[in-house]
Amino acid sequence: MKTVIIAGASGFIGQHFRREFEAAGWRVRTVGRAADAVWGDTAGITNLLEDTELLINLAGKSVSCRYNLRNKAEIFRSRLETTEELALAVQACQNPPRDWFNASTATIYRDARDRPQTEDDGELGSGFSVDVARGWEAALDAVPTPKTRRIPLRMSIVMGDGGGVMRPFVNLARLGLGGCMGDGGQKYSWIHVSDLFSAVMFIHQHPQMTGPMNIAAPEAVANSELMSQVRTAVGVRWGFRTPAWLLSMGAMLIGTETELVLKSRWVAPAKLQDAGFEWRYSCLHEALADIQPRSR
Repeated sequence: MKTVIIAGASGFIGQHFRREFEAAGWRVRTVGRAADAVWGDTAGITNLLEDTELLINLAGKSVSCRYNLRNKAEIFRSRLETTEELALAVQACQNPPRDWFNASTATIYRDARDRPQTEDDGELGSGFSVDVARGWEAALDAVPTPKTRRIPLRMSIVMGDGGGVMRPFVNLARLGLGGCMGDGGQKYSWIHVSDLFSAVMFIHQHPQMTGPMNIAAPEAVANSELMSQVRTAVGVRWGFRTPAWLLSMGAMLIGTETELVLKSRWVAPAKLQDAGFEWRYSCLHEALADIQPRSR
């Protein structure tokens, strides 16, 4: 029986991965605050990783919060320190995992409305979120692990039943606020959580694939189209547009940042496409049709 180690398994993505691996007959072990091995016990993590097939690190504080000094520090710390500790543990293994997939984010690229950003020609952006992504990937790359392939997953917005971004969008639509956000022209790259898992398994089965991977569906939509499709999915015919200034006020009230909806995240999964990966949910309406009936 193959063993996978998941760090940060308590979140939306981690819980989905755990179910999928167990259904496929894998043994799942976890690293976390209350898990099979705990942060700070590097020797214990090393023992857990020994003779395992796969390591997946999803640990990190949610970015859906206000970017004050305290939250910024915790966002950095929760990503960099956990990645650094896993690197030391992997390096100390006699028989380390063959692959290590580490979460990263597609927001590492610039605000792009002119063309999609691929792994080869994408231009990195600037600002706090980009600094976090750069630091995250640098921590993954800092310690040599010659027996373990390391893959940063530059994940776009992850959608799925029971989590991801769908609940606030659906709630806004039902309240009549499901119009476009800002000018509505910002691009929205996304991935269904089932395709995220499938992409990880696909890359694991293709050892020739290296370097950062853009994890997104091949179809990106403008925010105006996103909200139109959300309204259709929940049976709401219209929605008020939300200008940027109103979004700023609302973000303060609910404790988040407008960047999460106003930055144009347009990425293309070029490496997956070139390798022949097939998406189950390649179009947004297909993903919404799967998610929404089970989320009512």
